[in-house]
Amino acid sequence: MQSPKPLENFEHKVTRFLQDGVPFLFIIDFDKTTKQVFTFEEAANENIFFNIKGNGNDGNLASSSLEKLNFDLKPTLVSEEIYNEAFSTVKHELKTGNSFLLNLTFPTALDTPLELKEIYQKAHAPYKLLYKDKFVVFSPECYLKIKEDNIFSYPMKGTINSNVPNAKELLLSNKKELYEHNTIVDLIRNDLSMIAKKVRVNKFRYVDKIKKGNQELLQTSTEIQGELPEHWKDEFATLLLKTLPAGSISGAPKKKTLEIISKAEITPRGFYTGIFGVFDGQQIDSAVSIRFIEKINDTLFYKSGGGITHLSEMEEEYHELLEKIYVPII
Repeated sequence: MQSPKPLENFEHKVTRFLQDGVPFLFIIDFDKTTKQVFTFEEAANENIFFNIKGNGNDGNLASSSLEKLNFDLKPTLVSEEIYNEAFSTVKHELKTGNSFLLNLTFPTALDTPLELKEIYQKAHAPYKLLYKDKFVVFSPECYLKIKEDNIFSYPMKGTINSNVPNAKELLLSNKKELYEHNTIVDLIRNDLSMIAKKVRVNKFRYVDKIKKGNQELLQTSTEIQGELPEHWKDEFATLLLKTLPAGSISGAPKKKTLEIISKAEITPRGFYTGIFGVFDGQQIDSAVSIRFIEKINDTLFYKSGGGITHLSEMEEEYHELLEKIYVPII
């Protein structure tokens, strides 16, 4: 009797698909303990659906009647006392120089009858993922993009409501936002320099518009580019894992900041702030798993957070948790 074939690991399967030109989806959690790769069909068979800028496997996802759905999520934040305890831990570490920037996140319970599939179908975002009946992502943030042996990253840091008078000028002149953005751009440049040559900033702090329900936010991003080694497909998975977790949702310096996050946050992040992406047969596009709703024991939790620096005020950061809880509805 033949013994069963051993399961192919993540790195080998990714390499095989890239070399054979087979389109695939990959999903990696925040601390890199869970790494998954599927053909588009395999993902659908596992009830994993995605759409990345029109490229996906959700064409046959059974449609729900979405017209009369109420998207009032009725969030209940963690108490200010619990948040302040974590915030104080982070501020102490910042003052002692162990971190310059740390992305502090919390889960927020939602009181809504909405199903994850309904949220997925109604949400409008360039990067969407529905993972079984466990979580849904509708992310605006590209992580890495690979096109013709060039690698690109687009860190996003800094938002403001577009209805605020002189919103663009206020956003671009905000010292805290500028400090955060500069720190993350430096971190991403360093991360890309581990796997690519001639890393450079093409566009610095350009302003994009993103949807927040019926409102519009302005967001600053930067485009960073590098050149990959000639045979990058042979080692793409290894190169990718070297850059993770994403700098924009961890902080700097990364190693020490990750230790502080594990001490300060009240629950493990799991797939939240990990990444997911696709190879379409030609190029790779991927996203940071933010704008994230997870089902835990039949309750939905929206996971959100923000960057903490020496300039951060507790009340403002606590309020920002709530500001980021929304579904960008079509």
